[in-house]
Amino acid sequence: MWFEEVNEAYSTQTCSCCQSRTGPKGVAGLGIRQWACEVCGAYHHRDINAAINILAVGRGRLAGEIPALSA
Repeated sequence: MWFEEVNEAYSTQTCSCCQSRTGPKGVAGLGIRQWACEVCGAYHHRDINAAINILAVGRGRLAGEIPALSA
């Protein structure tokens, strides 16, 4: 079992399919739970999309400008 700390910044806004940052932004966007990517058309649930992006960072597949914390 391993643990890796990652920065979750932009994980809800970045499309886990095409890595475009087209998701809801700002405080007003927090209430939007589902969204469609304007670039590739993929449909996302905010939390599931964020989890996919965070897993990608942890596995070394950095998704679209999501910063990883360095050890």
